[in-house]
Amino acid sequence: MRLDEFIDGLAYDEETRMRQLAKEKSYAITEYLADTERRIDETVQGDSLFGSTSPSIFVGRSGYPQVSAGILAPVGDEQHASEYATSGEWYQRGYTIDDVFQARTGLLNSARPTDVHVADEWNGFTGVRREVAIADRPVDVEVDLDGPPSIDLDVGRDDIATPTGPRARATGAQLTENPHVPRAVEKTLSDDDWRADGAMAYLYNRGFDVYDINTILSAGALGRTTNRRLVPTRWSITAVDDTVSQFLRGQLQNASSIDEVEVRYNEYLGNQFWVLLAPGDWEFELVEMKAPGSVWNPDRSEYWLASDREGYEGRTQYVEETAGAYYATRLGVLEHLAERDRQAKVLVLRNVTDDYWGPVGVWQVRESVRNAFSEEMATAETFHDAVRQIVPRLPVGTDALRRKSNMVAGLQTSLSSFITTNEG
Repeated sequence: MRLDEFIDGLAYDEETRMRQLAKEKSYAITEYLADTERRIDETVQGDSLFGSTSPSIFVGRSGYPQVSAGILAPVGDEQHASEYATSGEWYQRGYTIDDVFQARTGLLNSARPTDVHVADEWNGFTGVRREVAIADRPVDVEVDLDGPPSIDLDVGRDDIATPTGPRARATGAQLTENPHVPRAVEKTLSDDDWRADGAMAYLYNRGFDVYDINTILSAGALGRTTNRRLVPTRWSITAVDDTVSQFLRGQLQNASSIDEVEVRYNEYLGNQFWVLLAPGDWEFELVEMKAPGSVWNPDRSEYWLASDREGYEGRTQYVEETAGAYYATRLGVLEHLAERDRQAKVLVLRNVTDDYWGPVGVWQVRESVRNAFSEEMATAETFHDAVRQIVPRLPVGTDALRRKSNMVAGLQTSLSSFITTNEG
């Protein structure tokens, strides 16, 4: 399909409508919090949380290397524990921002202060937390608490990982069943000299998604035994996205290029993504446009643009402006290219509209880009033509985009020539 036909035909089908945020901001979460508090009162017995099922863990970053590390467990809904863990399934189920907040606030974080240097410790609360992280399904646990839980949404612009729910201070925990640990995870644990990056690539190659690997890394269950340490959840998400992307990029260094300019579009939770692939060696750039009044740009009166990029050799320094979204986006693109065994020059344009009223985490970026490649594709004669036709659908003009994007800035001469020729 030609790009002009693709753009003219963009319409919201029923599936897209169900996935996107409603225009009216919903505050049903406040009612859900009251229900969560009631369920906590019913479930917590004295100083213990009985009959709980934990699908995941959470490791904070404040005070590093002394951090708050906890076991996450739904309160009063143990039979659906797996649905509370962040995963690509949330996208497939069409979760709204309300749905995400309810899933996160429905998880009680029973935590205690912990030194990140855990090495090969598998006893006590640390051991239970690690067993939960390496299991391939939610684990039944009993948690000893020091006082009643407190409810605090604790979300803000810096919460790129995930919003968090009620918290309680844990004094101990016990497993009430033997967790099932996949053989591939047992293999990475048993090798004392296996570096963490190699272990992550190994698990990914064996079908583990980045969500699973992130939890295992966060629990300090990867890497050389003496160097194993807890990794704050926010950091581990980016570390896994980056490590897997580097692995995929390395596989493509000698791959052939794609043959034509390809354009894809996807929208989810008030975020719009244009993904442009052009023939050539690997090059990647993400440009974000953040609307005034959105969660990422609440104080400005105009759009805020951010961008980061890399060339054929990749990058070794952490990005300056786009944070975890860069690594989540790049992973989604590289997975698609690796599946095709092709290289490309890639420009991703992300428009963060004011419909994105609450931060849900970079998983929505990762899944939006991943699933963009399942949507209909359009083609353009040249990369210049693709950018020229997309710009009218963006909230900023070509000049603003050119000032922020290296790839678009390189089109200045061609675009000027195009405009002059057509005006003549």
